[in-house]
Amino acid sequence: MTQSRLAVVILAAGQGTRMKSALPKVLHPVGGRPMLGHVLNVAAALGAVETVVVVAPGASEVEALAKAHGATTVVQDRQLGTGHAVATAQSALAGFDGTLLVLFGDSPLVTADTLSRLIARLGKESEIAALGFRAEDPTGYGRMVCDGDRLLAIVEHKDATAEERRLDLCFAGILAGKAETLFGLLTRVENHNAQGEFYLTDVIALARGHGLDASVAEGSAEEMMGVNSQGQLAQAEAAYQVRRRNELMEAGVSFAAPETVFLSADTVIEAGARIGPYVVFGPGVVIRARAEIKAFSHIEGADVGPGALVGPFARLRPGAKLEEDVHVGNFVEVKNATLEKGAKANHLTYLGDARIGAGANIGAGTITCNYDGFGKYHTDIGAGAFIGSNAALVAPVKIGDRAIVGAGSVITKDVDADALGVTRGEQKIQAGAAPRLRAAYKARKEKTKKG
Repeated sequence: MTQSRLAVVILAAGQGTRMKSALPKVLHPVGGRPMLGHVLNVAAALGAVETVVVVAPGASEVEALAKAHGATTVVQDRQLGTGHAVATAQSALAGFDGTLLVLFGDSPLVTADTLSRLIARLGKESEIAALGFRAEDPTGYGRMVCDGDRLLAIVEHKDATAEERRLDLCFAGILAGKAETLFGLLTRVENHNAQGEFYLTDVIALARGHGLDASVAEGSAEEMMGVNSQGQLAQAEAAYQVRRRNELMEAGVSFAAPETVFLSADTVIEAGARIGPYVVFGPGVVIRARAEIKAFSHIEGADVGPGALVGPFARLRPGAKLEEDVHVGNFVEVKNATLEKGAKANHLTYLGDARIGAGANIGAGTITCNYDGFGKYHTDIGAGAFIGSNAALVAPVKIGDRAIVGAGSVITKDVDADALGVTRGEQKIQAGAAPRLRAAYKARKEKTKKG
């Protein structure tokens, strides 16, 4: 029987020295989201009424992320082990009488479904439930000593006997139990072990000693992956990407070469969309149904409408909005700009701080000159307008509906609807001049060689 109220304690005070990075370990991203952010989201998905993040002294960035998710933070002033870290959270949960779940801020792959199964193990016959997994190489992991379905003890690798080290059921570090029971047992944990630390794992043996039963729930080894080095971070990233791609394909998204596509945690791709090889999705992307993203495109902070065609080699930056059936082609960059229904920019173009009206056509080499070194300015291009190749639109400027801008023009003034704007210099033709010009160039080159 699951407790009606849930509190989550997330341990995030580890120094992460093996990461060799100034960034706190739990803030390293997986899928573009800090690892701690993944764990906080899982706590929210489980319906936790209280979430407490245990942080190291001076970890202001970690505290800021936790508070942004509505969590409380407490400081573990000394690194005295996982048991000590959980006990540190007790002051923030004074009076809480529900289920307590302990998670780790550097384990971003654990799912709400697995944790729900763990919590469901609690009931009349089980006061504590611990999460385990089967490891091909259990070296370094705490071993779970069981009698059938009953958990008798968790033994840290350094303290395990030779027989215990042969066990392949390993402790993931995650456990749940009645808050009052867990906190009470933690007061009895001692540090007489190889590390001289207060182990959270010791509460299992203590519970058994007080006549309380403990049980085990199992999850996959991949879910339990913890991150302690840059190499392990890369492994977690790879596993996460496989998971996200599979989720999207099962939902109806087509990938030409899924193993080459990078997704962010918040990437939204609707069923029926098609994704080409080597596409990178940064944070904040929505791809609507029937849209196609071609190879080698990079998209971040953009909304791509239904039936839109993007790429290959396109870049959509934050604030890009492509409405239905828009075409953005090779080597086109869009930033903070809206392309309305049916608009096209097929080649070698920069569109920044702009509105491109429905059905407008933007020629190759067009640039919206939106920045003067001090401020950003807006370009407005009307519906059905035609912008010739290599045009420079110097913002702020407005091109009216159905207006035409001649190729090679530098437009500094508004062009009215249905008007033609051209700033091209007059072309001159000199008959027979080409051979004379070549001869002059050749003579100059020979003279230069002779010094």
